[in-house]
Amino acid sequence: MTLPEKIPLLPGWLFLLAMLTALSPLSVDLYLPAFPVIASQLQVSSSEVQITLAVFLLGMAFGQLLYGPLSDLYGRKPPLYAGLTLFFIASIGCAFATDLTTLTAARFCQALGGGAGVVISRAVIRDRTSTVQAARAFSMLMLMLGLGPILAPLAGGALLLVVGWRGIFMTLAACGLALLLGVHFCMRETSPSLGNGSKPKLRSAFNQYLSLACDWKFMRFVLVGALPFGGMFAYVSGSPKIIIDLYGIEPNHFGWFFGLNAFGMIFGSQLNAKLVARYGPATLLKYVLLAPAIATLMATLSIWAGTINLSQLMLCFFIYMTSMGLLTPNAVALAMASQGHRAGSASSVIGFIQFLFGTLAVGIVSLWMSPTALPVITVMLGLSAASLLLHRISQPNAPGQITEQFGES
Repeated sequence: MTLPEKIPLLPGWLFLLAMLTALSPLSVDLYLPAFPVIASQLQVSSSEVQITLAVFLLGMAFGQLLYGPLSDLYGRKPPLYAGLTLFFIASIGCAFATDLTTLTAARFCQALGGGAGVVISRAVIRDRTSTVQAARAFSMLMLMLGLGPILAPLAGGALLLVVGWRGIFMTLAACGLALLLGVHFCMRETSPSLGNGSKPKLRSAFNQYLSLACDWKFMRFVLVGALPFGGMFAYVSGSPKIIIDLYGIEPNHFGWFFGLNAFGMIFGSQLNAKLVARYGPATLLKYVLLAPAIATLMATLSIWAGTINLSQLMLCFFIYMTSMGLLTPNAVALAMASQGHRAGSASSVIGFIQFLFGTLAVGIVSLWMSPTALPVITVMLGLSAASLLLHRISQPNAPGQITEQFGES
């Protein structure tokens, strides 16, 4: 049995995984400032351009189901080669799209390819770390993910001025190619099935999904983490309308408001990295689930009372995003704790359910027409409250049930 590795502050292998994980979110945030220009050049409305975002999230959800079993069967690196190659080609396709249909199809393929990095990064962390170390590692990933929403809209706006919206997608293609080279030259294979000679058949690998769906110990933490994750996408999709349309903030200043809340997620993830070694992921998760539910409940009551203002909404968003920085790493680490023999498939299920809730949340916010922030806040409240309720009413783990080492897997 290979002992879990100790994690320095940010080792090279974890930095590479962070970049792989951030690739798909970067593909969302980087082109947001280009929506009006894309709509103008393709002669469609801005709402029609938003279809490309919804399709991207849907592609991320279903794409992640592919890579987990494949990574358990063939190792972690070959599916990454395939996914990053598809991402590279699809990004070029986006850059040369001449109509919305082509752009939408290319975005779906881009999401299918980019999902490989998200899934396999979680599996590699599971291969190389213990439960507490994994929670710390996922916190480091959250740091990189938090930097994306801060820097990407600003970078996207600058790229739009210099190279246009097509140049934004060429930049994404270059990122995909750079990561493909990084995986080839700098990443070692970590799949335990390749080292012990036990190579599952592909049908058996996909059958793991049914087994995982029936594993309540696993699904409990998956759902607890995925529900508020969907609420986060409600915020992402609805924040431009709230900040720009409802409160009259100039579009060129939107990135600063958006980035402030992303900084909250960075702060939460780094706070979690320090606290998890002392209190453990299960204890932290138990208490941090209260924060997003309470914040969104207070904001909802203020909206109904007609007393809500932008400062109060920004405080609610900041608390929610900060909570995500503590909530997500611990929920994922606890879900993955007993899945060493099928970490790739488990990671796929986590990603699929996260982005499925994200797609659902974006759909509700888009269809719910309201001149207030009520759709966004209500969806965030509903999902965070459901997560809290599920955690409280589901069977708690007995002391010692969640091990600190993965040796039993």
